[in-house]
Amino acid sequence: MKPTLLILAAGIGSRYGGAKQVDAFGPNGETIMDYSMYDAIRAGFGKIVFIINETIEPLFEEMFGTILKGRIDYDYVVQRPTNYLPADMGTVERTKPWGTAHALLCGWEKIDTPFTVINADDFYGREAFEKIARFLEQDRDASANAMVAYELSRTLSAYGRVARGVCQVDASGYLETVTERTSIARDEQGVFYEENGQKHYLPADSPVSMNFWGFQPSVFPIAKTLFEEYARKHFDAPKSEFYLPVLMTHLMQTGQGTCQVFRSSSDWFGVTYREDKPLVQAALLRQIEAGNYPEKLWT
Repeated sequence: MKPTLLILAAGIGSRYGGAKQVDAFGPNGETIMDYSMYDAIRAGFGKIVFIINETIEPLFEEMFGTILKGRIDYDYVVQRPTNYLPADMGTVERTKPWGTAHALLCGWEKIDTPFTVINADDFYGREAFEKIARFLEQDRDASANAMVAYELSRTLSAYGRVARGVCQVDASGYLETVTERTSIARDEQGVFYEENGQKHYLPADSPVSMNFWGFQPSVFPIAKTLFEEYARKHFDAPKSEFYLPVLMTHLMQTGQGTCQVFRSSSDWFGVTYREDKPLVQAALLRQIEAGNYPEKLWT
């Protein structure tokens, strides 16, 4: 059974200053998503599902419909703040989406195979897609999940602080914990995160989550129950978000799932700030010059 690729593309790019998921980065106007879709197709994925916001749905079909038709099945789901809220909660005043784990839940109606979740605005590299595809294509039980981790020092921005899920991995290669650090940067002494005004240094090669997860479809009802609990507790906190690491941690702590960690030696790069764009464009050109991608991706 071919796995599905779930692309989280509903963000509004507040720090970037626009919809970075549809911005052009490749030499012929390709988005970062184009490279992820290209890698997924050649790794053997059978379907792509986009999680989007309602303002960009027509643009998505215009940009990607022609490219994907005949190559792979695809579909869209609009992530709305009201999706999967408990009916008895009534009206909840919220405009911001509920976060990445809620976005996963929104894809339930379109996914019935093992699947991978990625960000639309991150470049992960061919190796990551091949590793996760092999994992998901095998006949595994409903509790077997996975993630691809990257080295912390290779995921920073030169133009501001970033948030990363710092992972603790056991000797067998399974995830033990993932801790969200929201203020990571580098100085002359190394890589650190700041908390309560104090700097805490981390090994440069610490494995971090860049939202490249592999799940079994059995995760959906668990995510629904957990989101309903989360929404009831945070209905009056308009900036609170239900994150994928929270969901995976719940699976592990309750014995409902394991998470095998694959280390990637591929280059990761992405855009958090507008100033990151020329660096990403240059990185893509290096990938093309190395022969990893054709200059015109879809011809």
